[in-house]
Amino acid sequence: MVTPERPLTVPRRPRRPRGWRRHLARLPLALFGVGLGRVFGRRALLLHHEGRTTGLDRTVALEVVAYDREGGSWTLASRFGPKADWYQNLRMMPTTVVQSGSRHFAVTAHFLTAEEGGEAMVRYAAARPRTARRLCSFMGFGIDGSPDSYRRAGCEIPFVRLDAGAGQRMP
Repeated sequence: MVTPERPLTVPRRPRRPRGWRRHLARLPLALFGVGLGRVFGRRALLLHHEGRTTGLDRTVALEVVAYDREGGSWTLASRFGPKADWYQNLRMMPTTVVQSGSRHFAVTAHFLTAEEGGEAMVRYAAARPRTARRLCSFMGFGIDGSPDSYRRAGCEIPFVRLDAGAGQRMP
């Protein structure tokens, strides 16, 4: 159990999937590729980014933690931590394009502070408790289900908010 006096256990960073799990994890890329991105609704998007060392175009399908139609933004969590390639690539070049459903949007990445990440995780856990619990377990966080434990976990997870450019109509 996580108590205010005792910090969360130091999370282990999950290993990237291999074998059939890798194919399963890459299935959303194939669905976006054949024009079926809209089956994910607002739960996933396709992030286009440039490799920081190679300069090659890269894509990754990511789960959306929060979607703000009024503000024109998507919030993402890096479940593989700050070492995830897409996260590091956005750090180097924060302007890019995302595909949500069948539409493309020019976006700029803004990296949330630890406190903002904690609050984002609390909101995510309230909206999707089972998925939030699985994410924290996957990343090695001991969660007792309280908002405070999700807040502390969220302070350790890197979050990114992608803001759509001015004048773009959100889906």
